[in-house]
Amino acid sequence: MLQRVLTALTVLVVSLVILVQPVAAHAGSLAGSLQSAPAPFWLVVVSGGGVVCVSFLLSAFVTDDETLDVFTRFGVRVDRSVKFVGAAVRLFGVAALGAVIGFALVGPTVAIANLGVLLVWVGWWAGFTMLTYLVVDVWPLVNPWRTLASELHRRVRAVRRASRPYPSRIGAWPSVVGLLGLVWLEVVSPLAANPRSLAAVVIAYSLVTIVGAAVYGDSWFQHVDPVARVFRLYGLLAPVQRTGDGLSVSFPGSSLARSREKFGTDDVAFVVALLWVTTFDGLVSTVAWSRVLDAVAPVPAWAVNFIAILAGFLAFFAGYRFASRTARRSADTYVTAEFIAGWFAPALVPIAAGYHLAHFLGYVVGLAPVLATVALSPLSPPANISVLTVPAWFGGLRLAFVVLGHLLSVWVAHTRSFDVFPGRLQPLRSEYPFVVVTVCYTMASLWVVAQPTVGGVAG
Repeated sequence: MLQRVLTALTVLVVSLVILVQPVAAHAGSLAGSLQSAPAPFWLVVVSGGGVVCVSFLLSAFVTDDETLDVFTRFGVRVDRSVKFVGAAVRLFGVAALGAVIGFALVGPTVAIANLGVLLVWVGWWAGFTMLTYLVVDVWPLVNPWRTLASELHRRVRAVRRASRPYPSRIGAWPSVVGLLGLVWLEVVSPLAANPRSLAAVVIAYSLVTIVGAAVYGDSWFQHVDPVARVFRLYGLLAPVQRTGDGLSVSFPGSSLARSREKFGTDDVAFVVALLWVTTFDGLVSTVAWSRVLDAVAPVPAWAVNFIAILAGFLAFFAGYRFASRTARRSADTYVTAEFIAGWFAPALVPIAAGYHLAHFLGYVVGLAPVLATVALSPLSPPANISVLTVPAWFGGLRLAFVVLGHLLSVWVAHTRSFDVFPGRLQPLRSEYPFVVVTVCYTMASLWVVAQPTVGGVAG
C-alpha cells in the first residue's frame, strides 16, 4: 500500500513539473489595483515536493501518544471574562454594516475610492477572515445580522411564545448551496467594482438572514448561514479560543484535532465546498481561465462559471468520499466510510485557510493604506490614491502559506487518526488515502497561485 501511495505522489510531483511554467503568483486585489509578484518555477516544484516528503515524515515517525498529546492538550487559559466588551463589539458590527450599505450607496462610484467596497473586501473578507484563523474567532460577537436578528427574534417571541423549529431533515445543505452561490455571484457580478451592486447584494443578504434567524433562532446560523459557518470553521484553527471563562491559548489547529463534533455528510460537503471555493476564487482571475472562457465562446461566461463551480465542487467532494471508502478498506476497521469522512473533515480546514492567506495577504498589504486614506474622507477621497506595491518575494511567501496549510492539515489528520484507530499501523494506513487527496488539493492550489492573472492582477 505504501509503495502505491509513494508512486502516486511521485506522479503528482512530475505532473507539477510538467504543468507549471515560470509565471507570476496571485495577489488578489480590487480590479487592477495591485500588480502581481513573480514566483520562481523552481520554488513551486520544491514546495510541492516538500509537501509530499514532510507529510509522510510526520505520519511515519510521530506515532507516540505523548507527542500527540503535546499538540492537542497544551494550552494556557486566561481566566478573565471579556463579556464587558460584548455590547460594544456588537454595536460596532451593526455600525460597520450600516457604513457598508450607506457608503456603497452614496459614496464614489469608483470602487477603490468607495469605503463600502473597501470595508467588505479588504477589511472584512480579507483582513477580518485572516484574524479569525490566525488569532481568534470573534465573529459571533461582531456578526451584525445575529445582533439584529436577536432583537427581532425577541420582538417576535413577544407576539408568539416559541420560534419555529428548524427542519432537521434539511441539515446544513442550505449553507453549502449558499456558499457556492455567493462565490459564483461574486465571480459573475461586479461586486468588487460596482458599489451600488454591492449595496444591493448586502441589503438582500441582510434581509434574508435577519428574517430567517428571527424565525428559526440560532439554528439559522448553525445550519443555513454560510458566512457564520465559514468563520466558525476558521475559528477552530486559531490559537486563541473563546471559552465561557475567558480565553484559552494553544497550538494552531489543536481545537480541530480535539473536536468531537459529529460531522454528517452535509457538514463534510460544506468543508469541501469551502476548500473548493477558495481555489475557484483564485482560478477565475488567471490567464488560463480567461483562455477557457474564450475557447467556449459564445457560451455566456456566467454559465461557464456556474458549471465550473458546481463541477469542481462535485469533483472535490467525490475525491474526498472515495478517499474515505479507501481508508476504511486500508485500515481494516469496523467504522463506516461516512464516519471516517466526517472524522477527518476538520483536517481540510487548514488547507483552505492556507490558500486564503496566500490569496489575500498581498491584497491586504497593498490596499490597507487605501482603506485608511479613504476612511478619513469617505465622501470626498483624494483624486490620486496610492496603492502600496507588493514586493517580489511575496510570490514565494504565498506558496509557503499553501505548503504550511497542508502540513498542518496532515498533522491534524494524523492526530485524529490515533483517536479512533487502535495501534500504530492501523492509524497510518487510514491516512494514506487522505494524504493523496490532500496533496492533490494542495497541488491544485499551488498551480493556481503560480498562474499569471489577467492584466497582471487578481480579481
